[in-house]
Amino acid sequence: MSEEPQRKLAELDARMLRALAHPLRVRMLDLLREDGPATASGLGQRLGESSGTTSWHLRQLAVHGFVEEDTRRGNRRERWWRSIHDGHHLRSADFLGNPELAGPLSTYLQSMVEQRYAAEAQFVAELPQWQEVWKDKVTFGDTPLSLTPEETAALSAEVQAVIERYRRAPRDGDTPIRTHWAAFPRRARSEEE
Repeated sequence: MSEEPQRKLAELDARMLRALAHPLRVRMLDLLREDGPATASGLGQRLGESSGTTSWHLRQLAVHGFVEEDTRRGNRRERWWRSIHDGHHLRSADFLGNPELAGPLSTYLQSMVEQRYAAEAQFVAELPQWQEVWKDKVTFGDTPLSLTPEETAALSAEVQAVIERYRRAPRDGDTPIRTHWAAFPRRARSEEE
C-alpha cells in the first residue's frame, strides 16, 4: 500500500496506564481516535454521560498526554478535543511485577476486551445494512494452535506487519474498518476433568 501516514503510537507507562484504568476514558479516547475531534457535550450524548463528566475525563486524558484541545474548532464556550496519538501500545510484562499496578492493568485490559466485544456485537447487529457490499469480505476467525511463547510472539509480529502494509491515508470510497488480533494461551483440560 502507498501513502502510508506517519503513525503516532503512545507507549504506555505506569502513569498513563493509571489514567486509562477507567472504562469511560478508554471509550472516549477510542471515539476521538476513530471519529475525530469532539466536544465534551458531543461525547456525553454519544456515551450517555453528562457533559460535566466527559469534560472532567477529557481534562484527565489531557493531563496524561492522550488528548489536546483542538484550537482550530469551537470558541470560548465550546472546547473541542482531539486525540494526540493514533493508538497506544502496552507491554503487560512492564507492569506485571508491580502490585500497585495490578488493579489498573486488570481494569484497562478488561475495558479493551469489552470494547472489542461491543464493536463486533454492533457489527453483527447491523449486518443487514452491510450485507450488500461486505457479505463475503468480513472475517471472524478463531483458530486453536499449539505454539511456544516464541512462536506466538513471531506470529503476532507477522500479523501486525501485514496490517501495517495496509495502513494508508483514507481515500474516496474507503470504509473505516476495525481489526482485532489476539493470541493468548489457555489452560489445557486435563484428562481427569
